[in-house]
Amino acid sequence: MKVLTILASALLFMLSSNAATITVNPKNNLQNVLDQAAAGDTILVSKGTYTQSNIVVRKQVVIIGEDFPAFDGALKNEVFIVAARGVVLNGLQVQNTGRSSMVDMAGIKIQNTSNVTITNCRILNTTYGVYLQNSTTCTVEQNEIRSNAVDELQAGNGVHAWKCNNLIIKGNSITGHRDGVYFEFVTNSLVHRNNSHENIRYGLHFMFSHNDTYSYNTFQNNGAGVAVMYTKGVTMYKNTFYHNWGDASYAILLKEIADSRIESNKFIKNTVGIFMEGSNRIHVAHNEFRDNGWAMRIQASCDGNTFEKNNFMGNSFDVATNGTVMLNIFRQNYWDKYDGYDLDRNGIGDIPYYPVSVYSVITERIPTAMILYRSFLTNIMDQVEKVMPSIIPDQLKDDEPRMKKWKL
Repeated sequence: MKVLTILASALLFMLSSNAATITVNPKNNLQNVLDQAAAGDTILVSKGTYTQSNIVVRKQVVIIGEDFPAFDGALKNEVFIVAARGVVLNGLQVQNTGRSSMVDMAGIKIQNTSNVTITNCRILNTTYGVYLQNSTTCTVEQNEIRSNAVDELQAGNGVHAWKCNNLIIKGNSITGHRDGVYFEFVTNSLVHRNNSHENIRYGLHFMFSHNDTYSYNTFQNNGAGVAVMYTKGVTMYKNTFYHNWGDASYAILLKEIADSRIESNKFIKNTVGIFMEGSNRIHVAHNEFRDNGWAMRIQASCDGNTFEKNNFMGNSFDVATNGTVMLNIFRQNYWDKYDGYDLDRNGIGDIPYYPVSVYSVITERIPTAMILYRSFLTNIMDQVEKVMPSIIPDQLKDDEPRMKKWKL
């Protein structure tokens, strides 16, 4: 709907200003056409391959491709550089940028402008897919952004944004990059209904980016799911984190985060669901943690966080920590390992649940002890700890464990 609104607005603008519609084909030089066009013109690009690159858009125009005309950077150059406000790129195929240690080469680069829309494009085999720099109120929507990066040093990000605000990154499929989406100093922006999968490092990575919302995205089979660092006011809602698996992998890494919400997400088959370090006043509620190695690893540097009304099912470890004092609140979560009773039948267990097992404490201190996991010895240790608690942090408990799982 947003794209239709933008195109309709562009059409009204053209009608009101007697703007022209210009058709180009592979024999035409698009840069020359753009330089001669007037603000408000529409450029219709015919099907074909255009061996043209470093195309700079300096005027407010709409560029529409017919059956995905391909603009090729020949593995040497960038392709489109947008330096005017109100530009729309729709239905183009952009491919084969160069790679450089000096310049962040992108299929489409948006610089120092506003109200730019990139929609329904194919951006293939680029270092950076869409690169936004010092821009505001831009939309990247319904694009296929696909590359074939093999290592972090030689790769860029699918959608890369620096020092921007009020962005909408929506409905894109992003794969084969270093990070699927990367935000740095990006505020008041929305990342919605994207599928970020099989990227080398993170599906989503953001730093110093406040008051952003990430909703209904899928992060699957990435090196790690999402890294959130040095940020406040983040809302992560109804995302799915699936099979982000590896020695140092997790669905979400939270480092130095404050005053944020993680609600109604699904964490399924990740090495770690949520890893928290130095994070405060986070509300974690209505999430499903299923079949993860660790559902949550909460470092002792975290406090003031609330974990409530979540489901924990089939995880090897529900909660692990490296400290003995816990200044966070757990309440009314469903734990499939809870073996207490409910004599008053109010749906809440009558005795507290301690989600940190003695073996998870030991493996936090001695990681190589994992080799004995699921052995007879670990079962004995857990049973002894229940009778004579001495190792697990006694403050980390759920005083109101739910007897039946929540319908999320």
